[in-house]
Order: sequence, then structure tokens, then C-alpha cells
Amino acid sequence: MSATPQLHSLDSLIANALSGKDLEEFNRIHYGRTDHHVIKVKKNSQDVASNNDFEISAYAFPAKKEDTRAPRVVKVGVIQHSTAAATDRPTTEQRQAMFNKLEKIINTAGDEGVNVLCLQEAWSMPFAFCTREKHPWCEFAESATDGPSTQFLREFAVKYNMVIVSPILERDEAHGDTIWNTAVVINEQGKVLGKHRKNHIPRVGDFNESTYYFEGNTGHPVFDTKYGKIAINICYGRHHPQNWLMFGVNGAEVVFNPSATVAGLSEHLWAVEARNAAIANSYFTFGINRVGTESFPNEFTSGDGKPAHKDFGHFYGSSYVTAPDGARSPGLSRTKDGLLIAEIDLNLCRQIKDKWGFTMTQRLDLYADSLNKATKHEYKPQIIS
Repeated sequence: MSATPQLHSLDSLIANALSGKDLEEFNRIHYGRTDHHVIKVKKNSQDVASNNDFEISAYAFPAKKEDTRAPRVVKVGVIQHSTAAATDRPTTEQRQAMFNKLEKIINTAGDEGVNVLCLQEAWSMPFAFCTREKHPWCEFAESATDGPSTQFLREFAVKYNMVIVSPILERDEAHGDTIWNTAVVINEQGKVLGKHRKNHIPRVGDFNESTYYFEGNTGHPVFDTKYGKIAINICYGRHHPQNWLMFGVNGAEVVFNPSATVAGLSEHLWAVEARNAAIANSYFTFGINRVGTESFPNEFTSGDGKPAHKDFGHFYGSSYVTAPDGARSPGLSRTKDGLLIAEIDLNLCRQIKDKWGFTMTQRLDLYADSLNKATKHEYKPQIIS
């Protein structure tokens, strides 16, 4: 049976269906501003994207001019992509094919002056955790400090004076060869600034990730980089508002959500969660999702009584950025590799905190006390009847 054709882009569908005042009003209501503030990219970048079958989009998110602070303008990029080799090929071959594909996109980001670049969840491998097979997928696990993915990316970090966030499958040799779902932060000097391990592990549908790794143990770190304070809320953590909250409490100005999620499960939630987090916490968020359908050599089941199958379903891409004021960009394609660039002014974070007062009114003391009580064995819900 042939696969159902995938919608290329919901944003394009709407833009092509509306025009004039109707489109302007839709943009105001849906995106939070009538003008997308599109940034023109270089012709060479457009040519590279066209020749290598990926799209490139760029948008600006300015802040108001201030008397006491200079603008803090930073170019942030995110990459979404499909796998580059069949999943029955040797793991080293699959990883190298991914490196070859990403090299062109990263170079384009560098040529466009991107300061901070974030890749998708487990970017250097297929998202094989649906299979529950340990071999060969555990062979993709690597050192956060000097594994092949870090070695590959640090050259670009130095070349372009760029901070790179690299979400990988980590092998922790110092603690019993355990495996973690980890985001590695490489600074502009090519040094590993630190890492964050995924806090929330899904146990839903084909997302059998706890077969491979458990909940992370790194808390909610914020990395103070040359270009601002960044954090990484890996994939399933976006469903947990408290996870987003803690990155904000720790001072994040930009929070990335590198993900791998499929159309039949979460697409109706995708445009909501990272956007809501940006609003609630007065910081910038970037939702990043892989694209394509990844088929595996052996069939697996989902524990739902349905027939065994060889793929997860369609990873729908649609990566996007949201500003602290809730304005967001159109998403990248649902079907195609892409580079999304946002020129953001970090001053907007404080300006929105001043305007809405969410951090001033959030009552952390109240919630901390209530949650502390709720964790006790003898806790009784505060229900009045």
C-alpha cells in the first residue's frame, strides 16, 4: 500500500488560501503580528539550500530601543532533517551519512552569521527507540566530551565562532557504561561547556525510550554563553510546564526543545506547548522536530493490539520560534530538511517581564509549599465539600 501524501506546510496552506486584509488579520491573531519580519538570506545560501534539497527561512524579533541598555541582538538557528542512510546499514555508515548531510546546512548557518545553533533530538542517528532492540542501536551511544558527534561539530563552532547544541545518545563510561539522552553544549572555542540530560522519558505509543535510558540527573542547567543564557528542554519535557518553569527560574533567555515526534500522536499539541512556555516564562523558545519516516529492519508492536509495523510514523518537522511576547514564526516544512534562523533581541525578555509581570506574580513560595506537601505519603488533596 502506498503511503499517504503528506501536507507540506500548514503555514503555506493558509498563506496561499488568504490574501490582503484577511491574511493580515489571520497573521495578527495566529502569529501575534501582521508582519513576519522576514530577513532576506544570501543568494549563495538560497542556492546551497536548493541544490541540497533543504529550505531556509529567517525572521527578526526586535525589541524596543532602550536608553540604559544597548540592543542584545543574537542570530539563533535550528536544523531539522531526515535520516541520510538506510537503517540496515552499519551504524558508522549511517552516522557518517548524517555528518555529510549536516555539513552543508551548518556551513550555510555559519555563512548567515548564526551565533547559536541547535540540532534536533538524537540528531546523528535514526530514532530507533521504538524497536526495543539493543543491537545495533546502542552502538550509536557516544561520549559527550570527545565522541564522534562532538568532534565533528567542534570544528564548525571554532570556524564560525558559534555555540552549538548537540543532542545525542550519550554513553557514560565513568558510571558503568550507562546510556542517557543528552544535549551537549559546545562553545565558540570548540570546548564542551556542559551537558543536560533529558528529564522526562515517555512511555507512550512506540516511544519505548525507558528500554534504553532513564530520567536525567542534571537538574535544569542554564548555560551562560557568549551570546546569552540558553537551556535545553529535551523533547517530552515540553509536556511538563514545571520543566519549562525551572529553566526560567534559573535565568534562561532562550530555551530549545529538540524533539522527535510523530503526526499521529502529538501534532495538535506541537504549536501550543513551546509557544505557551515562551509566554509564561518570558523567554524565547525554539521547537525543533525531525522530518520523514524511518523504517527499521524488524517489525515491532505498540502494545495496542494493532498489527506489527516497521516505522514510527511521519516525523512532521514544523520547527518554529516564539518570542517572549507570544509572537511566533511560521514553521518549517512538515516534509523537508530545513534551517530556521531568528535574529532576536534578548532585551525583549525583560521588556515583557516588565509589561506582563508574570515572574513577579508567579508565587513560587506558594507552589513550593503546596508541592512539598503533595510529595508526602500522608498528603490529602485540598478539596472542600
